[in-house]
Amino acid sequence: MEMLIMIIPIAAMLFFMQRSQKKQQQQRQNLLDSMQVGSRVVTIGGLHGVISAINETKNTVEIDCDGIYLEFDRTSIRTVNAPTVSEEVTVIEETKED
Repeated sequence: MEMLIMIIPIAAMLFFMQRSQKKQQQQRQNLLDSMQVGSRVVTIGGLHGVISAINETKNTVEIDCDGIYLEFDRTSIRTVNAPTVSEEVTVIEETKED
């Protein structure tokens, strides 16, 4: 009887810990699924950029960091911010003077 009293709280604790972990995994998967071209992201290494392409077959994303395009695994993305309508892309044209 004494053993049963000790086992029940431990089993309950393990159940709630597992449930919490599954919830966190589901939130992470939803975050990765919400990525789209134009989303601002931060990698686990701290690199900030904008998604320029998503490759579903290789499970990678291409990130534009101030004109430098880098390819990362989707799992290396830490945060995703949806693109806003107010963000404007500025194009700088170079002119050559003779």
